Amino acid sequence: MDNTKSLLELEPDDDGRIRRTGNALTASIHIVTVVVGAGVLALAWAMAQLGWILGIASIITFASVSIFTYNLVADCYRYPDPVTGRRNYTYMQAVKAYLGGTMHVFCGLVQYTKLAGITVGYTITSSTSLVAIRKAICIHKGGHEASCKFSNNIFMIGFGILQIFLSQIPNFHELTWLSTVAAITSFGYVFVGSGLCLSVVLSGKGASTSITGIKLPAEDKLLRVFTGMGNIALACTYATVIYDIMDTLKSSPPENKQMKRANVLGVTAMTILFLLCSGLGYAAFGDNTPGNILTGFTEPFWLVALGNGFIIFHMIGAYQVRSLIFPINQFHMIGAYQFRSFIFSINQE
Repeated sequence: MDNTKSLLELEPDDDGRIRRTGNALTASIHIVTVVVGAGVLALAWAMAQLGWILGIASIITFASVSIFTYNLVADCYRYPDPVTGRRNYTYMQAVKAYLGGTMHVFCGLVQYTKLAGITVGYTITSSTSLVAIRKAICIHKGGHEASCKFSNNIFMIGFGILQIFLSQIPNFHELTWLSTVAAITSFGYVFVGSGLCLSVVLSGKGASTSITGIKLPAEDKLLRVFTGMGNIALACTYATVIYDIMDTLKSSPPENKQMKRANVLGVTAMTILFLLCSGLGYAAFGDNTPGNILTGFTEPFWLVALGNGFIIFHMIGAYQVRSLIFPINQFHMIGAYQFRSFIFSINQE
């Protein structure tokens, strides 16, 4: 039985490529890796702007919209039939198949521009977390009066070099282990941040909150409400990699059915984490909620350092998942592109 299974896995898939072995669970892990980024630690700030009612409603609403829209997108993985049609390996290929060449070009411009911003952001976030760890150790040893200023440059270079090596893995489904580690660490830093906030609330030192959020002049309030809702909406998106995730799924049962299940599992996990982190962060800091709840703590230093360490490991995996929106025949370009992205980050510092 095992020998038969091994022989089947060695046979090429229906399109001549290496047989895919992914399932709904592995796809949901990839989704969590992508959507539960370090930005989740900023959702407490969004909650502070929106208040309890609109904040919770926004998270649940955008999560529901994500499930609905990505279930529709899942039916477009194959063309023209969602079960027996030709595969669309990337989001851009699906746009070209269904909407034509003009929209395909426009989609490519938007997608690659977004990719550049995301990868630069991941590089900067990782280097910032590494610096935060060094600062936490420095302050713990020398006190708050110690001079603890460090450059991000060396960490950005190191992060970029690591990504170049990881990008040489030839098949996306072979990154499942990396995506799994990244997903686990995403839960790690969310729980560290949420746990620190919970300790503040349970100690009775939590700040006052409001069902309508921070009180500001009307024009400032409106701007912050839309900014907060935009942050939540952006945190829920993974359109640019959905087909790359689907391209890891085995063809039986049909990929669209597996992906719809993965959408529900992944987005549900995402929603729970979003509500947990944003709610506890707002309850701890109130109107003074920082953009990243981990920056609101310096002690215990080892736990703050651990949370930042989790962010770094998650960024390593998420960077690879995001970067692989490139078509397979352009895969060799990833290393050079990643090198340019972190060099650009250094120049912008």
